[in-house]
Amino acid sequence: FLLRLFPLREHGMNWRAKPLTLQEIEAFKKSKEVMERFIRAYQLMLRFYGIILTNQETGELKRAENWAERFQNLNRFSHNNLRITRILKCLGEMGYEHYQVHLVKFFLTETLVEETLPNVKRSALDYFLFTIRSKQKRRELVHYAWQHYKPRGNFVWGPHDKLLKYR
Repeated sequence: FLLRLFPLREHGMNWRAKPLTLQEIEAFKKSKEVMERFIRAYQLMLRFYGIILTNQETGELKRAENWAERFQNLNRFSHNNLRITRILKCLGEMGYEHYQVHLVKFFLTETLVEETLPNVKRSALDYFLFTIRSKQKRRELVHYAWQHYKPRGNFVWGPHDKLLKYR
């Protein structure tokens, strides 16, 4: 199910699933109907995780009303982290890099600032962050993570001297 909603150009856990080609991705992007379905699928998965897409233009997110219950699910079952990584990669493939940035920042905020998703923290830092295609946006998110990581001295996702200078 998730493979069909969020296809990638790489093999996932199901080795029988055929990876997408660049030509298929370009065809998807040209189809208004396909892209509308893609956004609906994204919204469906976000709701499953207790998140709402508040702005389709920017990709801004917020907690859903049922966030506490859904976050328990995220904390309890780590297989969701693989699914989120897949969704993030697919967002990049389909031209929604700005959606990627908001989703990663959402998880960094919930794990590092709000501390509501402690069992997602490793995936957010080790995998989610590095799905971001834009080097500039990825740097900004690494800096954001460093600012909120506790204890800051244990942060290993970037050289501290460069992070100190980065704005």
